[in-house]
Amino acid sequence: MTQDTLTSHRDNPGRPTPKGPEDQGLALQDSAAQAATRESLEDYTLRFAPRSYRKWGVGVVATSALGGIAYLADFAIGANIGMAYGTVNALLGIAIAAVIIFVTGFPLAYYAARYNIDLDLITRGSGFGYYGSILTNVIFAVFTFIFFALEGSIMAQGLELGLGIPRWLGYLISSVLIIPLVIFGMNALAKLQVWTTPLWLLLMVVPLVYLVAAHPDSLGAFLSYQGTSGQGGVDLASAMLAAGVCLSLMAQIAEQIDYLRFMPPKTPENSRSWWRAVILAGPGWVVFGALKQAVGLFIAVYLVARLDPAASATANEPVHQFLGVYREMMPPWLAMTLAVVLVVISQIKINVTNAYSGSLAWTNSFTRLTRRYPGRLVFVIVNVGIALVLMEADMFSFLNAILGFYANCAMAWVVTVATDIGINKYLLKISPKVPEFRRGMLYAVNPVGFVSMLLSAGLSIAVFFGAFGPAIQPFSPVVAVLVAFVATPLMAILTRGKYYLRRTDDGVDLPMFDEHGNPSGETLLCHVTGLEFERPDMSRSAVDGPEGEIRYVSSLALATDRSGAHVLPADPR
Repeated sequence: MTQDTLTSHRDNPGRPTPKGPEDQGLALQDSAAQAATRESLEDYTLRFAPRSYRKWGVGVVATSALGGIAYLADFAIGANIGMAYGTVNALLGIAIAAVIIFVTGFPLAYYAARYNIDLDLITRGSGFGYYGSILTNVIFAVFTFIFFALEGSIMAQGLELGLGIPRWLGYLISSVLIIPLVIFGMNALAKLQVWTTPLWLLLMVVPLVYLVAAHPDSLGAFLSYQGTSGQGGVDLASAMLAAGVCLSLMAQIAEQIDYLRFMPPKTPENSRSWWRAVILAGPGWVVFGALKQAVGLFIAVYLVARLDPAASATANEPVHQFLGVYREMMPPWLAMTLAVVLVVISQIKINVTNAYSGSLAWTNSFTRLTRRYPGRLVFVIVNVGIALVLMEADMFSFLNAILGFYANCAMAWVVTVATDIGINKYLLKISPKVPEFRRGMLYAVNPVGFVSMLLSAGLSIAVFFGAFGPAIQPFSPVVAVLVAFVATPLMAILTRGKYYLRRTDDGVDLPMFDEHGNPSGETLLCHVTGLEFERPDMSRSAVDGPEGEIRYVSSLALATDRSGAHVLPADPR
């Protein structure tokens, strides 16, 4: 493509007037694409995050991403598994889960930050195909409303304890409160996370420091705690059951990625800080998560063993955990106030992320299936509504069972994608190293990831429910990880990688990346929406101009193209 052609595109900010009969037939759906464009400019719901929008520094992005792990569910999870299996087995399970989550999360976080795409777009080109990743989107959406409900339950516990608000009303308040905070996307979320993090850290860290300094003997009681099983010592089955619950958090990497995709370009000047931010805010979230789980168990054991054995009934509720410690440090009225403030801040920080990420997942899936973009706000309300139903059903009472089951699905998905990146792309070199996400460039379904994930999830769920006997039942997480790790490269070899790319040329004669390997910031005019989009978001349209000139179309316009007229044909086989 000549420079003159590029100039003519850039000098024409409006959409060309339809002249041919084919253009007239496409006018209605083009207007739908324009509406989708206007509504998604704030958060780039369906597509690549352009360089022009990524105006935050690496520190702001990392802080915003880590603000999303302010949830108190870790304290409840740590208390639950420790009270069930004992301290030693719980800590071993937490460590096993943390290692698996860190290793699998690293390649995903790198791809998100380097190529500025979310986990759904990464999944499309990492073994699942354009429509195949819809299934994983649903898995992630389920994660967001499960943990929204969990955090909302914790906030309702705090409102009931501190303000006497009935639990059912607390559920409603904790849900409705989030909706207006999520509407404005990344701009609002970044400010919220940065402003609230210092106070949140102070309220959470001070109680732990106090316990260790004022009651050093509590460490001995903590390490010797045997849980309800009363077995004592290391039991591998118990440790794996604990790990299974913790591994339900594996899908948290997708929420980290919803922030990391806004990382600035990586250059020689910012390389060190860029990598530090990606590792810390990407897979590094699990280090903080594991510490919170251990702290939750530590406080629960302290409350049960030192203060009141009857406290075991509420020792797994974070508001009671922090209230119990605060009461030893300060007057009761101040202790209650700070405990409620901590719960409310934590719930808001994480549930804006749950609602935001869940709405992205639902919107993405719905638009690909129907070619209609209903607006992200619709799915904010849907996601929050489902979470509210779970809260009213008292999901907190059977938390371990829900998370243990869900972990099998989350692990099957994340390990499959991570294996495709690490093994199929870099070691076997079967999968294209540069992630592809655009419609027309990908097959509808790629059996490499899709089949591997179904096989992994299916077998691990069967093991979880005891289909292969009680001896192997606790090891369903191991089954999920191993099957996904083995099946993904095996499927790539068997299919010879032929289902990764439908086309190898997108028809745009312009470099995809700059001199540092970052996605190009060059822009082209999308003839459907009338707006300019950056090079990685664009491909040639199959509909030429009225004079036969080449025209270009954005990935967003392709997502709402119900006729398929703009999609280029597949490469001949």
